[in-house]
Amino acid sequence: MTGLYFHIPFCAKKCPYCDFYSVPYSKSTVQGYVDALLRNLHHYRQPELAVDTLYFGGGTPSLLTPEQVQNILSVAADCFDVQPDAEITLEYNPTRKPDGYLKTLRSIGVNRLSIGTQSFSDKQLQLLGRTHTATDNLRTVQAAQEAGFTNISCDLMLATPDQTENVLSETLEILTALPITHVSAYMLQIEDGTPLSQNEDLLARCPGDDATVERYFQAVHALRSAGFHQYEVSSFAKAGCESRHNLRYWKCEDYLGIGAGAHSCYAGKRFCVPRDARAFIAADVQPVEIVDAHPLDREERLMLALRLTEGVAEEMLSARARKKLPFLEQSDYLRRTPQGNIALTPQGFAVSNAVIAELIES
Repeated sequence: MTGLYFHIPFCAKKCPYCDFYSVPYSKSTVQGYVDALLRNLHHYRQPELAVDTLYFGGGTPSLLTPEQVQNILSVAADCFDVQPDAEITLEYNPTRKPDGYLKTLRSIGVNRLSIGTQSFSDKQLQLLGRTHTATDNLRTVQAAQEAGFTNISCDLMLATPDQTENVLSETLEILTALPITHVSAYMLQIEDGTPLSQNEDLLARCPGDDATVERYFQAVHALRSAGFHQYEVSSFAKAGCESRHNLRYWKCEDYLGIGAGAHSCYAGKRFCVPRDARAFIAADVQPVEIVDAHPLDREERLMLALRLTEGVAEEMLSARARKKLPFLEQSDYLRRTPQGNIALTPQGFAVSNAVIAELIES
């Protein structure tokens, strides 16, 4: 069993905080890129290999036409054993007018939508350089529901400039009242080389460390109260609506990435495709760079599994790490699950990098 990831690197406008690979949208370039995706699906063809998750990420996958999405899904079904209940996700930008587009997406098999809402405050959206409004967010979720989507995820960005408790509270109140099943709540990351990293005014208006943790706890509490259980450090879902594709990453299961900038953990290796759309289009087969010829050692499995609320078996920890457990439990960074696993608490997730480092470096 494996998952397929398609990186669609085109954007009408790049957000100032974004470090994902993307290039300006061009209709002719996009079609050449889709043709290259199809060639690569044929290259990796394994009709007997079961695929149960497909994910269109970006960039802005909603810049594809429904016909292009349908062609990719059709060729994927010809080249792999795509399961009848496969989770098929497409990331959707609320700037697109949801006329008949969403209904067509649903009719061709896309059954999960991930909407880049980020905030329901127009001021916050403007500070983040987003080109949509809070009204666009609401309209998009409503249109998705009317189109027949029953599995809808929304992005929520935390610790953004000027995001006070009241500002976030208003967004959470609106968000949790929507007919959605999943929330991805991410801390704003300041990535070197992005326009945001060079904007001293906005950087000065970002919450400090203590306020950042407070915003995280605020989101965790509000989402939990609204029936979204936390299953990963940044992921919250209604029962049965966890992202099956993203769980592949954290559970160290196979996934094949196709497209410029795509990553894979496939056939026993980690590899990535260079961040060069023109080279991807020109090549008969996507060029790849081996990132790790022997991935998924104990340390990596432990690091990824500790991102999940189900945690890890204590036996996965070294003897030195196990000696630290009483202190970390007493400090409310770790807990024992009903299954007897070791898992991070919300307090532990707020400082997860430090806690995980303590456990894997022992």
